[in-house]
Amino acid sequence: MIPDYWHEASQRLAADDPVMAALVEEYADVSLASRGDPFATLARSIVGQQISVLAADSVWARLVAALPAITPTAVLSSEATALRACGLSARKIEYLGDLADHFARGALAVEHWPAMSDAQVIAELTAVRGIGVWTAEMFLIFNLLRPDVLPLDDIGLQRAVARHYTGGERPTRRALAAHGERWRPWRSVATWYLWRSLDPTPVAY
Repeated sequence: MIPDYWHEASQRLAADDPVMAALVEEYADVSLASRGDPFATLARSIVGQQISVLAADSVWARLVAALPAITPTAVLSSEATALRACGLSARKIEYLGDLADHFARGALAVEHWPAMSDAQVIAELTAVRGIGVWTAEMFLIFNLLRPDVLPLDDIGLQRAVARHYTGGERPTRRALAAHGERWRPWRSVATWYLWRSLDPTPVAY
C-alpha cells in the first residue's frame, strides 16, 4: 500500500530543497510502502535492532523459514532453541515473546491506532519490552504510514544529513530536529529519501 500523500509530499519537498529535488528525481519509481501486518512489522523491527540491514534480512529470512507463520501464536509456541538457531539473541527472543504475548492477550489497542496521534501510539508501543521510541517511530512510518515522523536517533538519517547538508559532520539531536523543520509536514518522506541516498534498496518492515 503506497501512501496517498506520496506524490504531493515528494513534489513539495523537491520544490523547496535541492537535495530533495535530486533524490525525488532519482527514486521516482519507488516509494514507501506498508506490509499492513502490525505484529510482523514490530517483530521485524525488533529483529533489526542494533544490527546491519543485511544481517537483519538474513535473520528474518531464517525466522520466516522456521515458523509456520509470523504470528503471535507461532512465536509463543516456538522453543527458544529454535529461535536462537535463526540468529536471535536471548534478549531479542524475550522481546519477541513479550510482543507476542501483548498481541495474544489483546493488550494493545491495534484497531484504534489509525485514529490515535503519533505520541499516543508511541506511548502504547513503548510499554512493550524491547520497543523503544526508535522502533515505535519505524512502526509509525512503515506500518501506519504517518507522513511527519522524524526519527532523531536513527543513525542512517544522521549519516545522510551529514553527507548532504552539514559537510560530513554528524548533527546533534537538537541540530537534526531544527534541520528537519524545513520538511514539515512531510518529514517521514524526507527521511525515506535520505535513507535511499545511503541504500538504494527500499526497506519494508
